[in-house]
Amino acid sequence: MDGTRCYIGLGSNLDNPARQVATAIEALTQLPNTTVIRVSSLYRSPPMGPQDQPDYINAVAALDTRLSPESLLQQLLSIEQRHGRVRGSQRWTARPLDLDILVYGEIEIDTQALTIPHPGIAERNFVLYPLLEIAPGLVIPQLGSISSLIAGCEPGDLVKLHDEWRELKV
Repeated sequence: MDGTRCYIGLGSNLDNPARQVATAIEALTQLPNTTVIRVSSLYRSPPMGPQDQPDYINAVAALDTRLSPESLLQQLLSIEQRHGRVRGSQRWTARPLDLDILVYGEIEIDTQALTIPHPGIAERNFVLYPLLEIAPGLVIPQLGSISSLIAGCEPGDLVKLHDEWRELKV
């Protein structure tokens, strides 16, 4: 299937986070007009913001899709909701699932509902290292290559886990 190559960040720190990410990956494979091309390993990272919450399990998936960025966002929000996500006004709170469009082809969008490339991508080790794993030649619009971004982003407490999510599929 042809379409636009995009990258989706996945994260969870509630209700068996590895299983949440695994079932979200399975849900991505069911999206209309979309093919999952590759999925990174799982990574464990400390939470952003308040530290009185569990560590996150993160991954990045590469998709080819014919969905518009806005339609893709609506599909991702629906998957989050099915996983028990309730969006509130507080940022960086614990959550069963967080799905973000990181990059959508060469497109740049800056609206109230959607910003692509995802803001903060260049400083987030839990995004850059999984991206490097599955798309080492990726160039992010306005930001540059993954390799140049990684050079300025230490792994810190990020831990690459084994691919046990592949056994967790439902």
